[in-house]
Amino acid sequence: MTESPTTTDLPDDFDPHGRLLLVLPDRDAAEEASEELSADHPDLGELEIVRDALAGEDDAEDAQWLVVVEAPETGWTPAHLRALDAVAVSHEGWREEG
Repeated sequence: MTESPTTTDLPDDFDPHGRLLLVLPDRDAAEEASEELSADHPDLGELEIVRDALAGEDDAEDAQWLVVVEAPETGWTPAHLRALDAVAVSHEGWREEG
């Protein structure tokens, strides 16, 4: 019997139904990443863009922007994670668990 890719290709401590964040350097990058993901992966639903000021910094230049991505109903698959990583990297960012 073959296991599904969601159970064999994900780390043991990864929550396949947890929220993920794309951490990006500016609002433009966050908006572009959100638009790309929405167009290519409508199963991800509505994405939220949030400004995340770095601790102790008041300057708007010292902010990161987050794209908040809720897990699809079926949970995260390795293909979803690769797509999120590719979009984040193409906009000089990265993916984190949220």
